[in-house]
Amino acid sequence: MNTERIFIRLRTLLPSRELYGLGSQLRRGAVSISSNIAEGSGSASVADFGNFLNISIESVLESASQLEFALLRGYISREDKTRLYEKAEKIVRKIRSFKRSLTDR
Repeated sequence: MNTERIFIRLRTLLPSRELYGLGSQLRRGAVSISSNIAEGSGSASVADFGNFLNISIESVLESASQLEFALLRGYISREDKTRLYEKAEKIVRKIRSFKRSLTDR
């Protein structure tokens, strides 16, 4: 998944004064998504892996919620917010689908 790339690219739209605030928050959230999937893949059970996948979904949602703040502050356009939010929704659907495939086995 290119989740890190999506949210880290958003950082380029932010003013320099936000690089250590909102920008840092976005970067940490994006890294957390793939990190939890990777960490969960080494779990001893499907249930444990599912918990890590839930955490990665929460990280996507946290990052997506920050899009509203970026819009309200004028850092991104409504079109950017919509486009990025749709990508975030797609990522969540993919992770949920993957999680279902694990429990269907």
